[in-house]
Amino acid sequence: MSKEIKILVVEDDDNLRFLVGQRLKSEGYRVSEANEGNKGLEMINTDKPDIVLLDWMLPGKEGSVVCEEARKAGFEGLVIMLTAKAQDVDKIDAYNFGASDYVTKPFNMDVLVAMLDSKVKFLLNTDRSEIHKFSNMEHHPNIHTLIRDGKKIELTILENRILLYFLRNPGKVISRDDLMQEVWGYNSDVNTRTLDMHIVRLRKKIEINPDNPQLLQTVRGVGYKFNGH
Repeated sequence: MSKEIKILVVEDDDNLRFLVGQRLKSEGYRVSEANEGNKGLEMINTDKPDIVLLDWMLPGKEGSVVCEEARKAGFEGLVIMLTAKAQDVDKIDAYNFGASDYVTKPFNMDVLVAMLDSKVKFLLNTDRSEIHKFSNMEHHPNIHTLIRDGKKIELTILENRILLYFLRNPGKVISRDDLMQEVWGYNSDVNTRTLDMHIVRLRKKIEINPDNPQLLQTVRGVGYKFNGH
């Protein structure tokens, strides 16, 4: 795999930025660093990195603003937000300012590297990107999009993760705990109400009648089950 991939790390915690930078260099990535938002935005615009690891809370300009302004200036690379709390992930979706994905802190370096490697594969197009067909829809997880009867429906980062997990486990009863672990991560501090709210939103996008769901069904007292195909 070609590792001529440029990654910009924008993080104000010097220690974390150093550790992430060293690890990514050892994996063969070309790494540049910024420790605050204005500098980060300037480097995105001048260096055109392939991937930006962008801290949510930054001095100068916060991560959401950096991402939004970079997108407005035409930046098309991947932007992965680093957030301290799972709650921030809801904000990332609510603002919808163009983040591609997120990682919650504290994260495991191996997990971060594995995630980047899979993103890079997609960037380099060495594997056919994953597409799932079900009912009258196609799910394109890499671009957070659902195509239904030829129309594009945008999914939030979380809806995208939830749907992908169900599509990879069709017909299987999935507990709420497993789903939350998968979608929000291991240090998750979200509650089941938040999960249920995302399920309701997702149903509005995939079900013919969201009040009587045929695809994404509730299994009382346990969780959910997806009846694809």
